[in-house]
Amino acid sequence: MEEAAVAQFVVRDLEEEVKARLKRRAERNGRSMEDEIRHILRNAAKDSSRPIAKLGSRIAERFSGRGLTAELPELRGHAARPADLGQ
Repeated sequence: MEEAAVAQFVVRDLEEEVKARLKRRAERNGRSMEDEIRHILRNAAKDSSRPIAKLGSRIAERFSGRGLTAELPELRGHAARPADLGQ
């Protein structure tokens, strides 16, 4: 069986607050900081290969299956009528 190539990274000038948040996140997940960073990088690399849907498509997907039950004539090219506020 062939061994996978191993890459090493050095991150310079990382803010102390970011380092502290990574450390807390690693502790919450029961991992070392190094393992946590590997986990984050693996997940980031997975997501980058997926095509990003355009905004309109994402909005349509989020609201699919929901909608108006009333007919809106304005959407069918009819002139808009003023609202009847009972005054």
